[in-house]
Amino acid sequence: MRFTVSIVLIFCLKIAIGQNPLYIPPALTGTTFNLNMQAGTKVFYDSTKTPTFGINGVWLSPTIIVNKGDSITLNVKNGLNEKTTMHWHGLHVAAMNDGGPHQIIKPNTTWSPSFKVRNNAGTFWYHPHGAGQTDPQVSKGLAGLFIVKDNDEATLALPRTYGVDDIPIIIQSKAFDDLKQIAIATDMDTALFVNGTLHPLATLPAQVIRLRLLNGSSLRSYNLGFSNGQTFYQIGTDGGLIDTPLSLTRLRLSPGERVEVLVNFSGMIGQKVELKSYASEMKNGIYGADTVGFGADTIHEYADNFLNGADFNLLLISIDSATANLLNAIPVSLVPYIPFNAIAASKFRTIVFDTLRLLPADAPNLAEGPFGMNNRTFDMDSINEVVHLGTTEIWTLVNKTLVAHPFHIHDIQFNVIEKSGMSPPPSEMGWKDVVLVMPNDSVKFITKFETFSDPMVPHMYHCHLLHHEDDGMMGSFLVIDTTVTGINETSIENRFSIYPNPTTDELNITSINNEKFSISIFNALGQQLYSTQAIANCKLPFTNYTTGIYFIQISSRMGAYTQKIVKL
Repeated sequence: MRFTVSIVLIFCLKIAIGQNPLYIPPALTGTTFNLNMQAGTKVFYDSTKTPTFGINGVWLSPTIIVNKGDSITLNVKNGLNEKTTMHWHGLHVAAMNDGGPHQIIKPNTTWSPSFKVRNNAGTFWYHPHGAGQTDPQVSKGLAGLFIVKDNDEATLALPRTYGVDDIPIIIQSKAFDDLKQIAIATDMDTALFVNGTLHPLATLPAQVIRLRLLNGSSLRSYNLGFSNGQTFYQIGTDGGLIDTPLSLTRLRLSPGERVEVLVNFSGMIGQKVELKSYASEMKNGIYGADTVGFGADTIHEYADNFLNGADFNLLLISIDSATANLLNAIPVSLVPYIPFNAIAASKFRTIVFDTLRLLPADAPNLAEGPFGMNNRTFDMDSINEVVHLGTTEIWTLVNKTLVAHPFHIHDIQFNVIEKSGMSPPPSEMGWKDVVLVMPNDSVKFITKFETFSDPMVPHMYHCHLLHHEDDGMMGSFLVIDTTVTGINETSIENRFSIYPNPTTDELNITSINNEKFSISIFNALGQQLYSTQAIANCKLPFTNYTTGIYFIQISSRMGAYTQKIVKL
């Protein structure tokens, strides 16, 4: 079902109205955090009460501030009348604490994960992630920043007074229907919010300011810059600080991504400047650009949204007197950045973004979907990939659709090593957990799976366009520690029969317990050649494979193992 956005509301959004003071979410510090999810209402237009969600309030979520090395507990109480989850986006935590689709919080219950903070200083966030309700629950207000501090960051000459010169900036676009309710199944996201504030005004001191920018939108990407054309300096990516401030006048931010920037307002007392999105400059195919798709393969209502392909204001900044603790210079260097070494990679995977034909007569829309990964949609009872603890891997993301997808992977940070067959832009050379993959293009990244393993509970990877995620554009992966007794690859080997081996034309796989399982075929270089799912048994054709050694990887809810196969 799709909603209609009224002409009256569109007109109200386009005309100039009074500015509202930028809301700064309250900061929570310490090691124990009580997060109470609740429903309520808030007035955005006229006197209409719009149903909303919030944490410790009826709208948005507080900012959590912790130190690296802290052992923390997060008591997440679900006061909603529906089940939910809470994911710590970008944090390096065990799968059981990650808050993905497998950690459901039922109404009137509390989930209390406890873990050690292992990330370096950076800007992360938290939001629901599961039960097909990520988009509606985030859109209604369940989103907040998660800031990590550490000793290295503390030695730098950086602004760090929260809400004064260290400012959270959560950018979101939302759609409202004729009844001025937050609408989900529509592309008319014509309402622009910063920190949950419509038409926001921030009064900031005339000095160096730190902006912690999050794109918390369901769909829209932004091409950020200032109306006066002034330079700003990127100092951090998704996973933390970079080594040297990067001078920019534009910075693209896709859903789920975070950046930290410094902007110097010294000598500008009394001036006003707009933080804008210059969407007219974005490449076609990115949601928010002028065009997405081609011919019949386009997004429904996309051309009707006046924000698409337009330049628009996000935040009006009024510059006031400097504070007593002012900084008026950009640091020359930050923290060392030592990426993973590609020579150490021993495993290579490919994830293909594709459209799915759900029924024989269906013609999937290459810009609107339905979408999957490796020709599959998410299944709670299956595992898509199995990785080994301590392994360095290179993943290739191939986008065969006509819309750009921001890819996010849980648990780890990665280094982008290739985009469109070339080195990534400087703004993406840092620790990342989200990367935008353009239409008919590819991205390669390198990462290492460290610290945590679990043979039962998976982590997720998915598109961070939230309705794509909710519709199943997501996969899961287990991290297996092959050195621990009882948590190794052979722990489920006696549950399956694989024959004949060697083989000439086909391979039979049978589950002695008639369970559901996933199968992947890899060559001797570790490249995935084929994957499928089965219940009880299946036959794998080997006729088209050349003579040599292959590996069959089988995974089920009980774990995973790999079997060497010889093709004659």
